[in-house]
Amino acid sequence: MTNMYKVKVNNSSEFDITEEQALKLDSIQVSESKSHILQNNIPFQTEITEANFNNKEYTVKVNNNSYSVAISDALDMLIKDMGFEVGASKLVNHIKAPMPGLILDINVKVGDAIKEDHPLLILEAMKMENSLLSPRDGVIKSISVTKGEAVDKGQLLIEFE
Repeated sequence: MTNMYKVKVNNSSEFDITEEQALKLDSIQVSESKSHILQNNIPFQTEITEANFNNKEYTVKVNNNSYSVAISDALDMLIKDMGFEVGASKLVNHIKAPMPGLILDINVKVGDAIKEDHPLLILEAMKMENSLLSPRDGVIKSISVTKGEAVDKGQLLIEFE
């Protein structure tokens, strides 16, 4: 079975490309970011000018014209079909206890503007201290627990504005 990729150019045109088709492309890599491609006896000079590997998004210059290119593989398409998106965790508006435990410390207060990965609180569970980090930038709207409080799994801890 060959891998299939969906390529979206400039958020408008979509193409399905197999791994076999990509490997048959008549191209020569000139440098780390530049290639020379021959397609139907027409030469193309290409250069990757920007790359976001995590999101599989690239800016590619072809004969001095720039294009935004997004590449999705079978797993990316399945995740999208299931209603999930890469980066969806950034939309989290509240933090719930991932397990039952005891609140050892709260590192924020209502109204604090925080950045992604900022420590919010420390939850002791099964004799281990777990630092819960912010999944996104935001402002603390409310804190539903106090230091020393025992919490249940799924209990609301913190809300963002």
